[in-house]
Parts: sequence; structure tokens; C-alpha cells
Amino acid sequence: MADPRGFMTHPREVAQRRDPAERVKDWREVYPGSPGRAVLPIIRQQASRCMDCGIPFCHTGCPLGNLIPEWNDLIHRDLWREATDRLHATNNFPEFTGRLCPAPCETACVVGINRAPVTIKNVEVAIADKAWDDRRVIPVVPEWHTGKTVAVVGSGPAGLAAAQQLTRSGHTVVVYERDDDIGGLLRFGIPEFKMEKKVLNRRLKQMRQEGTVFTPNTTIGVDITGEQLLDRFDAVVLAIGSTVAREVPVPGRDLAGIHLAMEYLTQANREALGKKVVGQITAAGKHVLVVGGGDTGSDCIGTAVRQGAASVTQLIIRPQAPTTRPGHEPWPTHPVLFELSSSHEEGEIGQVYSVSTGGFHGSDGHVTGLQVTEAVKVDGVYQRIEGTVRDFPADLVLLAIGYAGPEPDGVVAELGVELDARGNIARGADFETNVPGVFVAGDAGRGQSLVVWAIAEGRSAAHGVDAFLQGSSALPKPIQPTDRPLVV
Repeated sequence: MADPRGFMTHPREVAQRRDPAERVKDWREVYPGSPGRAVLPIIRQQASRCMDCGIPFCHTGCPLGNLIPEWNDLIHRDLWREATDRLHATNNFPEFTGRLCPAPCETACVVGINRAPVTIKNVEVAIADKAWDDRRVIPVVPEWHTGKTVAVVGSGPAGLAAAQQLTRSGHTVVVYERDDDIGGLLRFGIPEFKMEKKVLNRRLKQMRQEGTVFTPNTTIGVDITGEQLLDRFDAVVLAIGSTVAREVPVPGRDLAGIHLAMEYLTQANREALGKKVVGQITAAGKHVLVVGGGDTGSDCIGTAVRQGAASVTQLIIRPQAPTTRPGHEPWPTHPVLFELSSSHEEGEIGQVYSVSTGGFHGSDGHVTGLQVTEAVKVDGVYQRIEGTVRDFPADLVLLAIGYAGPEPDGVVAELGVELDARGNIARGADFETNVPGVFVAGDAGRGQSLVVWAIAEGRSAAHGVDAFLQGSSALPKPIQPTDRPLVV
């Protein structure tokens, strides 16, 4: 422990974002240079706030079991190379989580019992970005090859983590992606202002140099049958995500101008990357309603603002969360708190809480507004309050209310894997499905979740695959299939 009084003598400071008036004019990350570079001037001081507690609950808060006290101490002592090694020991892609993870480790931080927790996420991304800048991230090539082959279906964070672990174990790994580029939602779902794609591209380059083969534009069930997949490979990992979007089955849903959030974001991200999009959905000059209060809704807001929306209003069914930890969500659980994302800083964004969609209305087949009523939760179910009807005008409505599970047709049907009661792919203790040699990782098996859980799932599934192929495995298994976030 480098500074035993650091958490008492230094206040919490975080990376400062670029001025909103400046950043809405481009698609670059909201931090100057990168989030890691933005926080460098204060990062050693912030790392010194880690108290190296006897029982580091941040390990429990982090699904990956990141060695947080260790790399905090190393950064305080200016030992960046050693910190990089400790960070990568548990996390394949810290530059992803350092940008996209909501940091449940921080709400489990022991310092956070009675003061502001350590800025763990900022330290993480600073280590990762500086490691890339200093060219310390190099390919890890296996010393020998097993002769075994593995197909990974899906190239999101779970698929990439599984692929890298298995490649480094000496297996020949091919990653299949139905889209025209690799990365899954990291590529086309996450806007550039949250993570520029050069951050993804440099990691994919490393993986190619390690030996992982990427095959985009390939749909299992169309270009390759499930039977062919099982014949060609010794094992298969399904990392196809949870892509069946939840719907709003109310009158007027078939009006033009109402779109699923990911349909809108995918097109916008393609356009931001210089790809041609025919018939693109755009918010330019429109009054936009975003239905849903999660990260996807925030991404829609930031995108609509950059496209020049006339107004943006967010409708959220739950009540506004408190700004401080409530009594029923005690430390070290991850509380639901009121927080403004970077997108909410970028204009006069209306936020309306405790409302439920009633029905859309329109003119000439196009949406012109949405009727809502106030809602209250009774016995776990939101119920509308009579006599509280309100109308919101809209030219564009974006539905960002989550996902119900993986698509049941395609590769799921082709391979004959079973689904559980929630519609996710059922799996056993080693992430195996009912089909021998077929495993599942990420949202396809656990349901819609966070990038940090996806990476942990990919690493754990890789352990199961490696053990299946070789009888045992030395790969880490950070989580069990039944693990859940540390929440009440």
C-alpha cells in the first residue's frame, strides 16, 4: 500500500469531458484524446486513494475478478508495465470495459462505505490506453498447437474473449460473424462518441496476429449449415447475443417513424464510419421521443443530438432514482442511482419518469405523437393511473426497452440447442448446451447484460471448451453460469 492516507487526503476526481458545444459537432469520443489520456494528470493521485483493504470487495463487484488493489498500488508507484500485466491477467479487453462498463466495482469499493469510492474505471482505462500508446500490448502467440478446431459464432465481447483465450491455448479458432465487419454491437451498436472503432480495430489486429481467423458476412443456417459446422469443428461456441428486441404492443405501433433503437443506431454508426446507408433513419430537424431509460436510450439521445434533432425527450417507466444510495440497496451492492450520461449533457434533453406508453397517433400513415399515462409499480408490475393521460408530439420514436433473448431460428434451430424458461440458450456448469461440443457465452445464455459480464462469460466458456477438448484446462473461469450481479 503506497499511501495509507491517500483516500483521506485526496478527493475523488474523474476525467473531464470535452465541452458539449464542441463535441456534438463530431463523432469522436467525448474525452479529449481518449478517456485514458484525459485522466493521466491526476491518475497516480487517484490510484493512491485505494486503501488496499483486507477484503477487497471490488473483486466481488467485478465479474472478472480484476486485481484492482494491485494495479492501483502499481500505478501510484509509477510502475505502468507491471500494472498492465496485472490488468490483462484477468481482462482481455480493459480498453472496452474502461469506456463502457458502469463500474459495479466502484459501488463495492470499501472506501465507498462512507465517502466517494476510488475511480477504478478511470485507472483501468488509463492503464489500457497508455499501454497501447507505449506499444506494450503485443500478440500472445501460443507455444504449441493442439490440433483442435473451434468455431465461435458471433464477434461481440463474449465471442472475442472466448476466441482469444482459446487461440492462446493452442486451438485453431474461427470467428463467424453474419455482419460485414467484426465486433458485433461493439462495432455497430456502440456510437463512436462512446468508443471510437480504432480502439476495437487495434485489438482485432492483435488477435489476428495471434492466429484467430475472422470470417464476416457468414450466416450459420444460410452460408453454412449447422451440420456442416459440427462436422468441420471439434467444438462450437455460440456468442450470438440477445437480439430479439422487446416491443410496445399498443395501438399505432405500425405507423411509419417508429423504430427499434438498434435499427436506428446501427444505421447511424455505419454512416459515422463512412459507410453508405440507403434510406437512413435520421433525427435531423425532428422531434424525437426515446422510449426507455437505459444505456441504449442514452446512445439514441447522443446520436439524435449530433444529427440535429429539433428536440429530444426521453420517456421512462420507472420513477426517478435517488442521487444517493438508498437504504434497501446497502454497500456493497450496486444501487440504482440517478445519473446523467454524457448524452444528457449535450442539450436540453427532456426526461419524463413514471409514464407508460398508451398508444401512438399519426397522420397520413406517419407518427405524430405518443399518448402516455402515469404509472406506478404494484406487486412488481407497473400499472397505469387513470385520468393521467398526456400527449407528446413526435416525428421520430425510438424504442429502447431491452431485449428478450437470442433469435430462436437460424443457428439455434440449426444446431438444435434447447432454450430455458426465459428464452435464453440453456447451459450447464461448464457453459455447455444439450448438444455435445456446443457451448454458449454472453447474452445468448445469461440474457441482456453488461460488457464486463460478456467478457467474463467468454473467458469462462473458453475454460469449458478447453476442458472438453483436452480433458482439463488451466484457463481461468471467473464466473459460473448461474452467477448474477451483486444487487438486492
